[in-house]
Amino acid sequence: MSDTILLVDDQPEVRDYVSKILTKKGYSVEAEGSPDGALDKFKRMAEDLALVILDLDLGTGVMSGLEVLEKMKEEQPQVPVIILTGKGTIETAVKALKLGAQDYLEKDIYIGERLEASLASVAKILEILEENRKLKRENRTLKRTATIYHGALQEKYRPVGSSPPFLGVLDKARALSSIPRPVLIRGERGTGKELIAATMHYSGVRRKKPFITVNCAAFSGNLLETEMFGHEKGAFTGADRLKLGRFELADGGTLFLDEIGTMSPEFQEKMLRVLEYQTFERVGGTRPIEVDVRVIAATNADLEAMMEKGGFRRDLYDRLAFETLELPPMRERREDIPLLVDHFAKRFAAEIAMPMKSFTEAATRALASYAWPGNVRELRNVVERLVYSTQGDVVEERNLPPEIRHGPAKPMGGGLGGSFIDRVEGMERDLLERALSEAGGNQKKAATLLNLTYHQFRHYYKKHGLKSGAGAGAGAGVGEGAAGEEGGEGEG
Repeated sequence: MSDTILLVDDQPEVRDYVSKILTKKGYSVEAEGSPDGALDKFKRMAEDLALVILDLDLGTGVMSGLEVLEKMKEEQPQVPVIILTGKGTIETAVKALKLGAQDYLEKDIYIGERLEASLASVAKILEILEENRKLKRENRTLKRTATIYHGALQEKYRPVGSSPPFLGVLDKARALSSIPRPVLIRGERGTGKELIAATMHYSGVRRKKPFITVNCAAFSGNLLETEMFGHEKGAFTGADRLKLGRFELADGGTLFLDEIGTMSPEFQEKMLRVLEYQTFERVGGTRPIEVDVRVIAATNADLEAMMEKGGFRRDLYDRLAFETLELPPMRERREDIPLLVDHFAKRFAAEIAMPMKSFTEAATRALASYAWPGNVRELRNVVERLVYSTQGDVVEERNLPPEIRHGPAKPMGGGLGGSFIDRVEGMERDLLERALSEAGGNQKKAATLLNLTYHQFRHYYKKHGLKSGAGAGAGAGVGEGAAGEEGGEGEG
């Protein structure tokens, strides 16, 4: 807070006297005797002024004190002004107060005492003004941050794909974007249910309002109620402050509820009421709170079977399923895999400030041929690990995880017959190839990773025929022990 005061009075003796009082109290004083000079200084210093002390009777100048005050308030209304008056000018002082002055003081022998009291009053005003300015600055910063954050969220939730099954869901989601009714999204784990919910939000009329997500499976018992509706201070042991729930945080926007099949029957009833009436009470509260929230729910559970057994309320299902979107699994939209691989690779490389890595055609074909039981989420995780761990600028087929190169392991069954040896040997080969991949093709490092001696490693290496063209380091020829029959046999 500034400690500079502009003192305006045409009497030198008054300026000197008041300046001494203010200086003793730690203020810096800028004194001025003419109206024009006062306005000039005010315009230059207004942002740094704590206060103006202005004499209403400025002698025979072309501008009266009231006119100076009026111009100051037009220029910078937030700067507080104390006016000085002589005897018989109380009526003029009242006019000054109406123009925005904070206080008035009569110029007499008691001016010092009254000035001290007035300064204390103005100091409180200045504290409030400073707090208001601080809040305005924070609000401007928050708005700028929100704009940046909003753009980042839109990029995070940008849908990628051109397959007919995916585009069909996307078109339907966008058509529902501004419909003020709940939507139910169904699909296997990792198919992108949150992304489709975000697409609806950011494509609709609520796009500038909050998009709040909550995984219902992450909260058990009464914790979910507190998370959704919030709680009052003192509502239970440990509730030492007011907590706003997700519904309040999402007011005006969208609330995405994932894993709704995990809600307890008791909580389902409370959810039904909120959806019907858009009102609720915080835990420990008695006052109804009204909100305007568009709910989008998601699940991979068989809700029909749950309803048959009484595990999910049919009326809640009917309320949530104004419209239902069925997301296709990754195996039904394989043509999107090359687009997703490129998208995830670029985004992750930018996130961790690494050079972009391209995928060979063979690597991309292998990725597109895999079943992806974990769907888009699993694909993203695999691509990000490859971008991080693969040496060089190109991801080749040999860099892919064994289960993607060779397909997932066959399920156990049919007894413990001769397949045991095949399975063990398959595991050996996969371990060797993975170690070579992590070691960048260096056989000594790969042996160390597997806790084998170099000669033990070479035994298994030859046993499984990992010659040039096989394994992560086959034929690499870099450093000691590079994969291949030559250059490593006699080392170690």
